[in-house]
Amino acid sequence: MDDAHQAATKSAGCSDAGTVVVHGRASGFAQEILAGRHRLHADEPVSAGGTDIGPSPYDLLLAALGACTSMTVGMYARRKGWPLEEVRVHLRHSKIHAADCAECETKEGMLDRIEREIHFVGPLNDEQRAKLMEIANKCPVHRTLKSEIDIQTRIV
Repeated sequence: MDDAHQAATKSAGCSDAGTVVVHGRASGFAQEILAGRHRLHADEPVSAGGTDIGPSPYDLLLAALGACTSMTVGMYARRKGWPLEEVRVHLRHSKIHAADCAECETKEGMLDRIEREIHFVGPLNDEQRAKLMEIANKCPVHRTLKSEIDIQTRIV
């Protein structure tokens, strides 16, 4: 990590592992994200008034779920010694009418829907593929998204 990034990370309060700091000008959507020693950008597409210098917040959310899914099934396959060569996760976010969701408890208003397609590459049998799909639903980010989330916000 270069000295400038270390200084920016420290001044942004991002020295603790697991702490993410996001900052940007109020004049636009572009944001800089400091996650430990990593620097990322987020923005909105030009069509939504952004400058498109990075993925949108929903794209980042999907990326987190996709990365966690791939990491989790890969780790499981390695532990089992299964011939999984690659994992590709395709994700899409949309809003749907609650009434259109047969398996949802909520029946009024709009809901968020994430569609996730997982491609397992390698000479796996049907039983192994089924188990990896089960494990995918147990990745920590998937579990977080499916659970009740308590977000506590304060002004500093």
